[in-house]
Amino acid sequence: MDTKVLSSGIRHSNLPESYVRPESERPRLSEVSQCDNVPVIDLGCDDRSHIVQQVALACINYGFFQVINHGVSKEAVERMLQVAHDFFGLPVEEKMKLYSDDPSKTMRLSTSFNVKKEKVHNWRDYLRLHCYPLHKYVPEWPSNPPSFK
Repeated sequence: MDTKVLSSGIRHSNLPESYVRPESERPRLSEVSQCDNVPVIDLGCDDRSHIVQQVALACINYGFFQVINHGVSKEAVERMLQVAHDFFGLPVEEKMKLYSDDPSKTMRLSTSFNVKKEKVHNWRDYLRLHCYPLHKYVPEWPSNPPSFK
């Protein structure tokens, strides 16, 4: 059975060919410089324009940043990670009920970015969920595991 997802429980002894990038497209890690000063953006700051400026500068100069004081509790993050673990630990038949390779769907389980069009896939599975406005999208979210919604 071709499961189409990596979280199928199948253990691979070799990387499948469809996931092997040509050497010319692989990152050259020896050329990556060390970054000791990752920009840290404090969302607890009262000056919104300052936050926006920090985000812009971090994106221009680094391409990424760390956020602190975002208001999401450690407990909420831990619960979210547990639900994700529980979801991806479901039997493959259960997860495949949500599988789609249609990139326009607002809720879907898939692997890579666009399985139909890309030549080389990314080694990952993901569950895509639209969240805003919440009342519009929650009804289509998975009901298994029960803690998901």
